[in-house]
Amino acid sequence: MTQETFPEIREAVRKLCARFPGGYWRELDRERAYPTAFVQALTEAGFLSVLIPEEYGGSGLGLGAATAVLEEIHRSGCNGGACHAQMYTMGTVLKHGTPAQKQAYLPKIATGELRLQAFGVTEPDAGTDTTRITTFAKKVGDKYVVNGRKLWISRAEHSDLMVLLCRTSPRDEAKTSAGMSVLLVDMREARGAGLTITPVRTMLNHATTELLFEDLEVPAENLVGEEGKGFKYILDGMNAERILIASECIGDAKFFIDRASQYAKDRVVFGRPIGENQGVQFPLARAYVQMTGASLMVDRAAALFEAGEPCGTEANMAKLTASEASWFAADMCLQTHGGFGFAEEYDIERKFRETRLYQVAPISTNLILSHVATHVLGQPKSF
Repeated sequence: MTQETFPEIREAVRKLCARFPGGYWRELDRERAYPTAFVQALTEAGFLSVLIPEEYGGSGLGLGAATAVLEEIHRSGCNGGACHAQMYTMGTVLKHGTPAQKQAYLPKIATGELRLQAFGVTEPDAGTDTTRITTFAKKVGDKYVVNGRKLWISRAEHSDLMVLLCRTSPRDEAKTSAGMSVLLVDMREARGAGLTITPVRTMLNHATTELLFEDLEVPAENLVGEEGKGFKYILDGMNAERILIASECIGDAKFFIDRASQYAKDRVVFGRPIGENQGVQFPLARAYVQMTGASLMVDRAAALFEAGEPCGTEANMAKLTASEASWFAADMCLQTHGGFGFAEEYDIERKFRETRLYQVAPISTNLILSHVATHVLGQPKSF
């Protein structure tokens, strides 16, 4: 195996995750319940505040440390989707908020006293074409009045705050990304006062919801940055999100490779371990090669992000290569286990479902390919 970064962090995460074995996740999965105890343990250990500067109570580490945390969570058979946004969503406030906003929110986010886990961007009629969102915030006195809908919003029921992207002026066909703004919504005050949260049951336990805004009032002081420039702020956060989720995919791939490698050595059929067969060995080896290459791409993207360099293309490529590596490893692992791979007690089928998400969210594979084609290879825009 290749040498890994941040060995002390990884070892600490592994020890924590050992307290939450497969049975814990299977029970939650059956009930579609939120892993409250797991999230609390990560919070108390300081793993969710690694990106918050020390002056606000965090560790002040770089994105590389955060990728190590999430990778190990997933390699251990756990799932960071319940809380990974607590790591990076605050970046919008950190980079673009006022000193008063930073002081008011970041220390409490660092301790876990406030959960900022909801990222309100996607809408039913816009999908990944973010410039076509229609949720609108109208300035009325010292408040914004918000109306609209959001869909596929994770953790809204388990978050105190939400970073919300909405229009503050109508869409201009000449400047489609202009006129969008970011509001920090206090979910505790908003629920029942103009915000309705409806759970959406999906094939995996991801606390997914639909949000309906009906004349929700948000204080004007909760505007993050400048009005009309919110699309750029959100893009900054999306690069971090894609790199971190790519690291989760690397962790998933390692989980599948670890499980399949051990099973191939232990499982005896026709009088010998199935791992003696090249038909079993070769997919295992290919999964490892793909995972290793993708892992290097994630490291590259994280290094550029930490250095403050442009990294949109690298973040996208890391997300694509890692999600495809994890899906190949998942399919290989299920095939290696045969019928046992479908049994809940092996945790393969659960992780198989979970890792399939990442070729669709937070950005689909085809949109990444379109980005590379037009931004790197100079091809004409296809949409």
